[in-house]
Amino acid sequence: MTTSQITPLELPANLQTVTEFERWQEQYVHEGSQEFVRGLVIDRGGIAQVHSALHAFLSRRFAQTESYQWGDILATRLDCYVSDTCLRVPDLSFYDVDQILGMGRSEKQSTRFAIEILSNSESYRDVTDKVQDYFDAGAQLVWYVVPEQQKIYVYTSPNESKAYRVVTLSQPRPCCQIFSLRCLTCLRRYFLPRRLHHRPQINAHHVGI
Repeated sequence: MTTSQITPLELPANLQTVTEFERWQEQYVHEGSQEFVRGLVIDRGGIAQVHSALHAFLSRRFAQTESYQWGDILATRLDCYVSDTCLRVPDLSFYDVDQILGMGRSEKQSTRFAIEILSNSESYRDVTDKVQDYFDAGAQLVWYVVPEQQKIYVYTSPNESKAYRVVTLSQPRPCCQIFSLRCLTCLRRYFLPRRLHHRPQINAHHVGI
């Protein structure tokens, strides 16, 4: 009996721009997602099952907000265009309805609110580089979630952050419940537009968990 060999995807090392990177992506069928960061292709792989509950929890909570009713989205692993040489893929990212319409016109969009869930393979430099890139692209808020510490690091600028420890309830619950009501309160404070075209800027007041 013969067995087939699975050839791992070879990541290119000679690309210079996001446009070249996207052309390369179109030629290959692959699982997971890749980022392009100033000439380096980074394979993010798929979403680990241990983190999938966190994705689902935040998505469900977002679906309870008025922002969701307006047509805004909290997307999983959607491309975020930082510059001509950098494309990031946040774990979760917010786009309002105007940005979604722009996507339909093939306009490159960047998130105003990115959520990353720390993986075991990420270094401190990886974290700071991502945070800087999101703000360079126009983000107003970045969350870095560290499940093992039960903490959310809330960045309101590349150099300003505050850590919030999210207290679990007394009875054992699935890992996604580490976010409790504090996280939901933070989401609702931001995702509560007064009118579709009159949304408040994200600032420290909106992230006071």
